[in-house]
This record gives sequence, structure tokens and C-alpha cells, in this order.
Amino acid sequence: GRTDVRALTNHPSRARLPAGVEIAEGFLGRVDSLPDALVGVDQIYLAPYPNTIAPVLELARDAGVRHVVDLAGPPENWWHPISVAVEQSGMQWTHLWPGEFMENSTMWAERIIESDCVREPFPEAANAPIAMDDIAAAAAAVLIDEEAHQGRSHILTGPESLTRTELLDRIGTALGRTLTFETVSRQETIDDLSPSMGDFAITYVDGLESWVDNPQQVDPTLSEIIGAATTFGQWAQRNVDLFR
Repeated sequence: GRTDVRALTNHPSRARLPAGVEIAEGFLGRVDSLPDALVGVDQIYLAPYPNTIAPVLELARDAGVRHVVDLAGPPENWWHPISVAVEQSGMQWTHLWPGEFMENSTMWAERIIESDCVREPFPEAANAPIAMDDIAAAAAAVLIDEEAHQGRSHILTGPESLTRTELLDRIGTALGRTLTFETVSRQETIDDLSPSMGDFAITYVDGLESWVDNPQQVDPTLSEIIGAATTFGQWAQRNVDLFR
């Protein structure tokens, strides 16, 4: 509902931004592209890009930014250094600490398209994934009502905790056919994911294993900020073409 929004993008022609959004061409990884983009900016929504976090925050502070809303993580999370740097920047801050993105399930798309089967080691691992659109809605709400959220860390989850097989069932429902979950070894899954994830494949599979005995619980914060949150079934229906 605001008319004074500027978006930073490396590819303006592909960004498909709404009418009325001012476009600044640039990238957090190219610090020299940022000074002009920050002119006149009061608040920023900061995506996690650890490599340049210190100079980006310094430029923002020097440009007069007063409030940073970051996508980061709590202690023990690989994105927590973003939270620390933002808190040390001297600007007001609000942290958004989301769970796994629903969009991560698209890593299953190739196997679903090829064989209607997903292969992983922990079918009962359960978490509460969140739609990226809901994270965006939360960020917008925080930016609009900044005083109510300054100095707060918001843990954001989706509205339901689901096992890996339940997630797959919902994708199958959206597709209109039955999908199969095949349990394979931990190492086989790491080997499958390593070409796309590199060493992070081990961290990712460790995370899946941790949800077997300690499933992620639903946190009410997202619903308190934006109202009704997107269920995984709704997300799968809206994005079913990604699995065809």
C-alpha cells in the first residue's frame, strides 16, 4: 500500500516488479552499486548476503537508514552472523528468523517428474515450512508498523508441522496422483544432494535427522503479524506446475 518503495535488483527486465516501484539496478555483492540506491532510504529489507554484510550496513547507516529488517537466523543457525552484524550496525533492527522455505520442496521436482518417487532417509522428520510470500508479507507489515517491531526477533514458521511423507502426499494431491517415498541411506542422500548443494548437503541432511526426534513446532508469530498463513497444501496447489 505504499508509494515510496525502491527495489534493488541485478536484472530489472526480469524482476517483474509492480507498477509504481522505483527500480535501482545493483546487487549486495557489488558494493559499488549501492550508494545511489540508498539515497533517501529510511528503512531496508535486507536479504542475507554474508560476504559483504559489513560494508553494506556501513553504507546504509551513512546514507541515513534508520531501521533494518533482515532475513537471518537465531544462534546456531548459519545465518546468525547477519543478525549479529545488524545489531552491531548502530541502526534500529528487526530480525525475521524463518523456518525452511516451502519452495525448498522443489528439490524433489526432478525425481517426481521422472518417477513419481522421492528418496530420502528420514520419512518421519517433521517441520513447519513457510511460504516465501508469507515472509514477504511479514516483512512488509514490519516495515509499515516499524515502532511495534523494533528490537524484536520474530521466529516465523508455517501453520502446520508435517513429516516428509505428509509433504509429499500434499504434492501428490495437487498433481492428482499417488507419489511414493522411498527410504534410502543418509549417505546416499548426501551423495544425491552434493552436486547442487556442495558441503551444505551434510548440514541439510543433519537438519532432517534432527527433526525425527525433535520435530519443529508451529510458532504463532507469523499469524499474529499477517493473519492466516499459507498451508503447504495451498502452496502446492498454487505451484503445482513446478512438479509437472
